Amino acid sequence: MKYIRQILAIVLLIAFISPIHAEEKGVKEGGIDLKEILFGHINDSYDWHIATINGHHVTLHLPVIVKSSSGWHAFCSSAFSEDVDAHGNRPGPYGLYISGSEENENKICEIVNGQEVRPLDISITKTVVVLFIDAILLLLCILIPARWCKKHKPEDPAPKGFVGLMHIFIMYIYDDVIKASLGKEANKYAPYLLTCFFFIFIANIMGIVPFPPGGGNLTGNITITFFLALCTFLITNFTGTKAYWKDIFWPEVPTWLKAPIPLMPIIEFFSIFTKPLALMIRLFANMLAGHAIALSLACIIFIMFGINAAAGTSMTVVSVAMSIFMMLLEVLVCFIQALVFTMLSSVFISLAHVHEHSK
Repeated sequence: MKYIRQILAIVLLIAFISPIHAEEKGVKEGGIDLKEILFGHINDSYDWHIATINGHHVTLHLPVIVKSSSGWHAFCSSAFSEDVDAHGNRPGPYGLYISGSEENENKICEIVNGQEVRPLDISITKTVVVLFIDAILLLLCILIPARWCKKHKPEDPAPKGFVGLMHIFIMYIYDDVIKASLGKEANKYAPYLLTCFFFIFIANIMGIVPFPPGGGNLTGNITITFFLALCTFLITNFTGTKAYWKDIFWPEVPTWLKAPIPLMPIIEFFSIFTKPLALMIRLFANMLAGHAIALSLACIIFIMFGINAAAGTSMTVVSVAMSIFMMLLEVLVCFIQALVFTMLSSVFISLAHVHEHSK
């Protein structure tokens, strides 16, 4: 255990120095596209860029499934040209292309009646692949401890290794977060809340791993955080008690605040939507900002090398040190954001299970 910090620092150092050497030649010859580096990692794409070795891009091309004006089409994303045409688009088969326009940037489009339109797109993108990988890891984190519990009795010695670590996480989240908020109803909502915690935590951790199958910015995608917040919203409001809805539409405040102008009911009604909105934005913004900052710190090296070699060399040490610190901080943030989402979800659910106040 005493060598964990040293090993982690070395791994992170290698993770940041490797791309620096891989891109150094390009920096000296003509600079780099910082926007492409930042948004290439953060945004979704139809292929998964793994590494660049001696100027050669190692890329995992993913399946494209679209319904265009000419019907359904399924092909590999490698069918799209790497070079852009005069309009900044990457042409592909069946009249399709990856758009370079500001409105539909990096999206599959086609020209219909002289207008650029997006076809029905259900392609297996990078985000979808990362989602599958994280889902598999989540299942392993659940099924392996469950198998151990099935084969052992409660009075048996506590498990060790991975199963023991999972037990620590589960008991901590259940006892100190879920049960503390929901009390007797903890068992009813624990499966959902524990799933939320481990899915977000795994997705966050995999997002900061600099090599496949990691590197996907899943929780930095607002679609994912929207779905998670939507699940909490539906559970909260569809299981709410009569007292919960009474407190929204007829709260215990002076009558002039709710009739004839329903001021407080309107405020309480909008709070139904602001709570999951806060869940969605908090997780999305924190994880997106963390990735952007870590990448920006690494890009400082490229910028300084564009000025001169001395500035680049001196800034390399500072940038790598700050990047390592930021990545270590990101590990803590990964846990905190998963914990906060689970905690707030359990609090929102518990607030929806209020009962009539005793007179």
